[in-house]
Amino acid sequence: MRLLLLVLLACFGCGKYNELVEANATCDERWANLEAQLQRRYDLIPNLVATVKASAAHEQETLARITEARSQAAQIKLSGDDLSDPEKMAAFQRAQDQLKGSLGRLMVVQEQYPDLKANQGFRDLAVQLEGTENRILRAREEYNAAVKTYNAEQAKVGGSIVNKATGRPFKPRVYFTASTEATGPAPKVSF
Repeated sequence: MRLLLLVLLACFGCGKYNELVEANATCDERWANLEAQLQRRYDLIPNLVATVKASAAHEQETLARITEARSQAAQIKLSGDDLSDPEKMAAFQRAQDQLKGSLGRLMVVQEQYPDLKANQGFRDLAVQLEGTENRILRAREEYNAAVKTYNAEQAKVGGSIVNKATGRPFKPRVYFTASTEATGPAPKVSF
């Protein structure tokens, strides 16, 4: 009887361990997808800046900010244990928010200068950038959903027991959250 009980417990433990491994791998996959979308944004920005420079030399300061924000955002890379570190995630998110804010200012420039709107290259890149921002939003949502599932599995009794029994290899992940600026009032645009 004891042997049967031990076998059942071992089977349960292996199954729960496998669930945690799978949930962890899903988080890694979703994070990689988010990074791919961020890379797409980084890759688009030089083309957008070059197109706008050709049309709006008078907005060099905005373009310089975008280039600088892109450079800073591209330098911060997270992986493995970084995804469990709230400070590293916060630094990553700040860099992304700075870049997004700079791109928002560029869109205001588009509204202020009709010659930019008439430039087909600028419009095409602006559409691509908007699509990229939507993809990034979706990738963030998918990453956070995977983190929720993973963290919940760890917190459940079975996950907690298996994690303790195996030396705590599974660490809670940090959600990708909105910045305080993003949750405040909408920015006012005036011409």
